[in-house]
This record gives sequence, structure tokens and C-alpha cells, in this order.
Amino acid sequence: MASKRVTVFESPPLDDSKASIENVLELTPILDIGPDVFTNTRPLWHPPGARGIFGGAVIAQSLCAAQRTVPEHFYVHSMHCYFVLAGDSEIPIIYHVERVRTGKSYATRTVQARQRGRPIFTTTLSFNKIQSGGDKKVEHGSTMPVVSPPKNTPTPPDARSPFETQRLDGDNSLKDTPIDERRLYQWVRFRGEISESGGHQAHLSALAYMSDSYFIGTVARVHGIPRFSSPAALQRVMKALKNPSDLDGDGISRYFKELAEEEAAEIRASTINGTLTANKLSSIIKRRDNREIGMMVSLDHTIYFHDPLAFRADDWMLCRMESPWAGEGRGLVMQKIWSKDGVHIATCVQEGVVRLRQDEEARDAKL
Repeated sequence: MASKRVTVFESPPLDDSKASIENVLELTPILDIGPDVFTNTRPLWHPPGARGIFGGAVIAQSLCAAQRTVPEHFYVHSMHCYFVLAGDSEIPIIYHVERVRTGKSYATRTVQARQRGRPIFTTTLSFNKIQSGGDKKVEHGSTMPVVSPPKNTPTPPDARSPFETQRLDGDNSLKDTPIDERRLYQWVRFRGEISESGGHQAHLSALAYMSDSYFIGTVARVHGIPRFSSPAALQRVMKALKNPSDLDGDGISRYFKELAEEEAAEIRASTINGTLTANKLSSIIKRRDNREIGMMVSLDHTIYFHDPLAFRADDWMLCRMESPWAGEGRGLVMQKIWSKDGVHIATCVQEGVVRLRQDEEARDAKL
């Protein structure tokens, strides 16, 4: 047996009757500690080059834990999160739920995610009983932009993510638009079909998981700063792989080739028949202004779920992201999400650390 376990209990086989995201977010109660304490059933993903596990997983599992403690027909309408420490993918996470208040129409919960007894993440959630507002309502919502519909493409057999995305150019040219007005779009849906047994809570948890995807990265994208500004930057990330077993051999090359292709699309680099050559890759990640992201991590994350029953997470959803402000080593991003049929289902806000590598750091990296 290994000296460290990534889960408290041995992980059961994957449930083929459920979508991939349901298996990813599955929780196991720890009754020996308390009635509202849970842990991750399966190992969590640590993205290559990231400081810790994928933040969306902790957000979503905290929501899953809180959902288990509220009355029937109560659905989450807001979630306010703070990332305290980077999560370690080689250590189990323990989720402690506190039942702050349960009223007739609203319920409040707090969840603290801990590793080695220390909090790595905390969130406060509010739940609303469906149809508690009466028949007469004040209603309006943002209109979904008219953008190209998603293309149904076959799922690659080696797909790592439980969801798939199709990025789009915005409705304006980034280079001709003020930075705070630049908007980025992507279609998102989860692979497979979310089971009926998971209920609509499974769709809400999936949406929470996806909401952290590429989010704080919007700041770099609207500024045209690529993820890798030089071949040396790319090599630094490869050397910092936390879980190379997930991407060994050809997997590593394939992963970074995909990232490079994303970079190419974002900065409108020229391509040959849609593919990149080695020379093209070198020119794409070599920027004339030499700006390079030194640190980019999330600080806080808020989700407002507007219409929890009006969508399926395994059907296409449109996300629009923008950054109204950046400065003082931080950036603010906003995201609106619509169902495929145009219902405004969620709004997200995130602030994060966004620091550029300084001149002395770049000089030291060359030595």
C-alpha cells in the first residue's frame, strides 16, 4: 500500500449508468466524524502546471455536500466561495457542512474543505424553495447573444475533461475594442447523459464545476497575453507537472499541442491548414512585448443560479466572459451563462491574482 492515499476509502468502480461528471463529483459520508461530513470518493484532477487541484472540483463537491443537507425542493440560488490554499491532489479532502439556518423559503449552509486539518476552501450557499415566490413575479433576464451554434463533433477516445468546449470569436474584434469591453464566448456541455437518479442537483453541481474553466484566464486573453510567452516558459510548465502519470508519453505532447493551438486561435496567429509547425509554435509563443504571466490563481468565486430547473448541463450552454477591471496584481472577470434555447441560467464573478513575470525574473530564468 502506498504511504499516501488520495482518498480516505478505496474508490469503487466507476458507475457506467452515470455521466463522467457524476463519477468525478461523487462524495462518501464519513459518519465516524459527523452526520454532515463528506470526502471525495475518487482522486481529483491537478491540471498540469497549476498550483493545485482544479478549483471547479472543490466548488462543485462543496455544493454536492451542501445539497445533501437541505429539504426537498430547495435549490441553490447563490454560492460565495474563497480559495484559501492550493489543494493537493495526493491528499483526501474533507468537507464539513454547517446548517446555519433552515427557513420556510430559504436555507443557508456553509461548507469548509480541509486537508491535513487546515481549510483550503470555504463557501456560503443560499437555497430557495421552488415556487415560494407566489404566482405574481417580477421577471427579466439578459438576452443571449446571436452567435454561431455549436458543432456536434465526436468525443475523442482519450478525452480527459468531463465536459467539452467550443470556443468562438467574440461579436467584436478584440484588437479594435477597449479592453474592458472585449468579450469571449464558448459553448460548453458535459459528456454523456446525466442520470435521472442524480436529479437536477447533479446538473447544478456540473454547472458549478464548469464555471471555473478558463475563468480568471479571461484577463490574460483580453490583453492578448498567451499562456506561454517563450519556449522556456513552456518547458517550465512541463517540468512542474504534478501528476505526469495522467499525461505520460504522447499524452504530454498532445496536451501541450492542444494548449498551443488554443493560444494560436486566441491571438489570431496564422496557421497552415489549421495545424501548427514547430517554427509556427515558436513564433506564436514569442511575443514582441515579452509579457508573460508569472502567477494567475483564483481568490474568490461567486455563482448566482437564476433558473435552476431551466437547463441540462449535458446539453449545450453558452458562456460569455469579460474583464471590467485589472490592476494591483489582481483581475476581475464576469461570466454570463445561457441555456441553448436562450434562458439566462447563471451569472458568475471571480477575482484572482494576475501577476506578470518581472524583468529580473525573466533574466534569472535565462541564466
